[in-house]
Amino acid sequence: MAAYGLYSHIRSNRRKSLALLIGLFLLVYVLVYAGALAGEALSVNADLDTLTQLAWNDFLSAAPIATLGTALWVVIAYFFHQSMIDAVTGGRAVTRTQAPRLYNILENLCISRGITMPKLKVMESDALNAFATGLNQKQYSITVTSGLLALLDDKEIESVLGHELTHIRNGDVRMMVIAVIIAGVISFVAELVFRLWFYGGFGLRRSRSDERGGGAGLAILIAVALLVVAYVLSFLIRLALSRSREFLADAGSVELTHNPDAMISALRKIEGRGELPGATSAVMELCVDNPREGFGELFDTHPSVESRVEALIKFAGGHDPGPIALPPPGEANSAVEEPAAAGPWSGDAGETGPWSDTGGPAGRNTEGVGGSPSGPPPAGQGDSSSEPGPWGPHRGG
Repeated sequence: MAAYGLYSHIRSNRRKSLALLIGLFLLVYVLVYAGALAGEALSVNADLDTLTQLAWNDFLSAAPIATLGTALWVVIAYFFHQSMIDAVTGGRAVTRTQAPRLYNILENLCISRGITMPKLKVMESDALNAFATGLNQKQYSITVTSGLLALLDDKEIESVLGHELTHIRNGDVRMMVIAVIIAGVISFVAELVFRLWFYGGFGLRRSRSDERGGGAGLAILIAVALLVVAYVLSFLIRLALSRSREFLADAGSVELTHNPDAMISALRKIEGRGELPGATSAVMELCVDNPREGFGELFDTHPSVESRVEALIKFAGGHDPGPIALPPPGEANSAVEEPAAAGPWSGDAGETGPWSDTGGPAGRNTEGVGGSPSGPPPAGQGDSSSEPGPWGPHRGG
């Protein structure tokens, strides 16, 4: 994708996101009015017009309190959201000494592009995922899983970090964190009102329905409908904010790294392996990929990996290797830590396997596959050593 196209998309996306965020905030007032309408219907015997007017007066009185409460919620989350996320995910800050490979990749990427380096965190999980958080330059951080570090190579990790840096640079992280905070208010209020109605006031409503005629019952139905609409719209707004940004973050990663193939292979490895145990839906919405699916992708927070790969092929000229099979996390870690072990994930005779940097040092034949011409082969190597195996030159044992 051309730079002009990318940046024009970013500007357009920011305008749309701001409008969606304003709409999300307005839904708080819809909830306040719905609560006022339900409260009047449960306490006053009147027709629908009278109840709606009374509810409007209540709304005007409660709106400043709702605004102050929502603002207070945002302020609290502003200072403590990272601590809450770390408590849920178990992410811990790391330094260059603790994670030199990861730290150097991120630092080099930031220096080469003139980007302020965010904090770096690692969470212990076999899942393959990463996410960025923060509301300003001092708070921004990128968290990656230990599983991602074990199974992705340096170029792929660089692409994932570039993806998250793009989210930070474009203001996506700040926008999504605020959206999640406000949506949390909506979800909390909606659930609270529903619980009060159906567990506390249901019997009262039913006993008084005959006395009040259709006005109270209709007002309650309207209030319920407003609550449902506000709740669903808050979720759909979060989807709109998240889905459009993933395509732009993929494109931004390619712009940073100049390596669309690495971004594609990273997505293929992460595909279906990103579930973070114990993480809330709000945290999963911030991740590179969210494997939690809705109804036929209708309520998925992220576009499918397939569609993201297709976009990278179309606009960035990448190549798709297709779905990638990976070893179980335990085997992958063993292959990285013990490269001398023979097997399909490490080189047997000086040949490197796809998950190890070096082959096994013991028993290498530097004279040729047939063994030393001046004597018998070393113990443990048979005469069939001249036959190459499927992973490189093979020695019988």
